[in-house]
Amino acid sequence: MGVGGNFWDMLKPYARSEGFDFLRNKKVAIDLSYWIIQHETAMKKAHTRNPHLSLTFFRTINLFSKFGAFPVFVADGTPSPLKSQARITRFFQSSGIDLASLPLSDATSVVDRNQNFLKCVQECVELLELFGMPVLKASGEAEGLCAQLNKQGHVDACITSDSDAFLFGAKCIIKRLKPNSKEPFECYQMSDIEAGLGLKRNHLIAIALLVGNDYDLKGVHGIGLETALSFVKSFNEDEVLDSLCQLGGGNTLTSSNSLETIPKTRLPHCSLCGHPGSKRSHLKDSCERCGSSTNEGCLQKPIGFKCDCSSCDQDKKDKEQKKNEAWKMRVCKKIATEPSFPNNEIIQIYLNNNHSNSTDAEPFISWKNPNTEMLIDYVAFKLNWEPSFIRQKLFPLLSTIFLRDVAKNQETNLLYGQYEFDRIQRTKIRFGHSFYLVSWKKSTQTVNNNDIYTTPSKESEGQEKYDELMIDEADVTNVGVDGGCLMTDENMDLVMAAYPDKNDQFMMQQQKLEKLQKLRKTPKDSLSSTSRRVQLNITQFYRSSKGETTTEKVNDDGSSSYEAKRNMGSKRFSKSARRRLLLD
Repeated sequence: MGVGGNFWDMLKPYARSEGFDFLRNKKVAIDLSYWIIQHETAMKKAHTRNPHLSLTFFRTINLFSKFGAFPVFVADGTPSPLKSQARITRFFQSSGIDLASLPLSDATSVVDRNQNFLKCVQECVELLELFGMPVLKASGEAEGLCAQLNKQGHVDACITSDSDAFLFGAKCIIKRLKPNSKEPFECYQMSDIEAGLGLKRNHLIAIALLVGNDYDLKGVHGIGLETALSFVKSFNEDEVLDSLCQLGGGNTLTSSNSLETIPKTRLPHCSLCGHPGSKRSHLKDSCERCGSSTNEGCLQKPIGFKCDCSSCDQDKKDKEQKKNEAWKMRVCKKIATEPSFPNNEIIQIYLNNNHSNSTDAEPFISWKNPNTEMLIDYVAFKLNWEPSFIRQKLFPLLSTIFLRDVAKNQETNLLYGQYEFDRIQRTKIRFGHSFYLVSWKKSTQTVNNNDIYTTPSKESEGQEKYDELMIDEADVTNVGVDGGCLMTDENMDLVMAAYPDKNDQFMMQQQKLEKLQKLRKTPKDSLSSTSRRVQLNITQFYRSSKGETTTEKVNDDGSSSYEAKRNMGSKRFSKSARRRLLLD
């Protein structure tokens, strides 16, 4: 959805792949419908239980705890009549129904989404409010309010797949999340688009009017994305929308760059060498460009020769400009023949700077601590999960909130009312990013039967595996259990800020371990040369009986001890016995 044609493909060369810390301690606006629509296919399956809730549950924890972001969720408001008519048209096209039977548009009629989808949105809003996340409702499109928050500096980025967020004024859009990768965010910056394509916000609005958008699916007949791109780039940002309005009114554009009506005479060129000047003048006086003497004359021009003089260069520019002017006039004629183009209401929707239902000058955005017990009851009822499993998956979010409060020197109780910071176990690397594996121990001051590490039932485990397969790569930091202690992956900077003494203690232990490991390692050249000479090879252990020369101890009678043993053994003992005698 968004701008028609392959608009995202046009922006793909300017996409950035950002790492884990891109949203660390940043605010991000999320189009809630975008998350739900991603699993619209899964929602149609009868055996799937509320995948929109499991997706929102896991991704919220993932975004908040693993990536350290501050999410702001935005829900759709009442759609405009134009959007309602476009939805009906899209439904007719996808169903193969003849558009001639399409009902006439009414400026006051509004067709909302189906009731099942609205129910999914409402359930997700209830879940997010129990998480303590801010949820805003737009007056119209959610991506419009997301773009407004981003443009006004209330958030640092928007998470949506609607390309028309740029038309609403967004500066940074995250189109795709890939949690299980080194660079999980596919990000688009408006500054990169301006530098690469030379397009600004009004240019993008003009392209949407020409190729189609969420409010007018058809656009202008016969104009595709490449044609629209080349056409709007010929105008400045301030004049492009006015020029479209002028063309739609039947007026012709007057360009200051048009060719002059005064005929231009081209300088004569020699037919032999192709350089400026007549052939007769070159016979009398040799051509300077050929570099030959008067007696030899000009040189024959090669095949495919093109003169590069100023006259020919200007003539090429004039022909190219004339060709572009003719192409531009053809596009203008197509625009002029389109009835009721452009729709000023669509332009005003995109240029509107207030997409919020609130009358306040600035939207009220705040994050609260989650209502844990009500959240557990809500998820257990909607998704039929065991409470112990829900507590376990919530623990990374609770630990992140706890560490942030400790880092700000705020008075905090025990984590989840039961656990306290124990120690840093080790450094853990996942997808090229380093975390601290932190151990949380049960406090002796509290006794609570709501143990997070209670083993879930088999039905809950099966539900967990199935639902995690349905949430489309929404990987959440798992909670480990070791001797009654819970272990979570935490951001290293956050742990350093909250518990600097624990971090220093861990670093000292790591240094000691590195020193011990260096001492335990024996270098390859540590063996002395004498020890190498003492070591016997296989031919010295097992002597050959084929008479090769060896260095042996010589007896008083001149015979070696080895020969004496071999001669003595060869008469009285077997081969195996003689071999054992040699080794003694």
